[in-house]
Amino acid sequence: MTLLTTRSYKNRMKKILLVNSSRHFFEEGKSLLDRKDFQVLLAPTAIEALQLHRKEHVNLVVSELDMPEMGGDVLCVRIREEVESRAVSFILICNDRPAETERASRCGANVFLKKPCSAKALLEQVEKLLVISIRKGYRVLLRAKVVGSKDDSTFFCTSQNLSATGMLIETDRDLNPGDRLNCSFYLPGSSHITAEGEVARAEKSPESKNNCGIRFINLSPEHQTEIEKFISESLTQTQ
Repeated sequence: MTLLTTRSYKNRMKKILLVNSSRHFFEEGKSLLDRKDFQVLLAPTAIEALQLHRKEHVNLVVSELDMPEMGGDVLCVRIREEVESRAVSFILICNDRPAETERASRCGANVFLKKPCSAKALLEQVEKLLVISIRKGYRVLLRAKVVGSKDDSTFFCTSQNLSATGMLIETDRDLNPGDRLNCSFYLPGSSHITAEGEVARAEKSPESKNNCGIRFINLSPEHQTEIEKFISESLTQTQ
C-alpha cells in the first residue's frame, strides 16, 4: 500500500453539512465531527444549506427538523427533487413527539434521531452512512500517559475502533478535550505503534466509563502505513 499524498487524502475527505439556527448545535456538532477525514460545513438556515449543497455537493446533511423559514423535512424533500443534488445522505434530528417523528419518517431522510440523542449515536449513524471503513471496530490494549500532567503515571485502556488518524478509547481515567497523550500499542504481527495523541472529545458511557476520541498528532508515515495496511487486510477478510 502506498502512502496517501496530501492531494489524494483531500479528494477522499467526506463533506458534512450541519444545518441549524442554534449555535449550540453548531458548536457541539462541529466538535464531534471535526476530524481529519471530515470537512464540516455550517449553514444557519435550510435555505442557505440548499444553496451551499448545490455548490459543494456534500456527502451528508445533518439537520434539525424545526427551523425558521424552512423545516429540515422540507429541505430533505427539496434536495431529493433535484437530480444533481439528490445523491446525499440525510440525518434529521427531531423531538420525540408523534407529529414530528411522522414528518421525519415521510420526507426521504435516511435516518432520523430523537432528542436527546447522544454524541455516540450521532457519530455511529454518520460513519454508517458515509461508509467510513477506516473506523472499523478493532480492540487493542493501549498504554498511555498524559503529557504534562502532575500525575504522569502510565495507564492502560482499550480501543473500540482505530484509523490512521485516531482511535476511540474506553478508560477509567478522566480525560478532557485538549489533553495530550503518549500512546503505545501493538497490531497483530507485532507491529509496535507509538504516537502522540490529543483528546478531541470525551463522554461518559452508561457503565460510567470514559469514551474518548483521540486524534493522532505527528504519526510517522511508517506507522500510518502499518495501520492502513492492517485495516485494508481486515476489510478484505470480512468481505
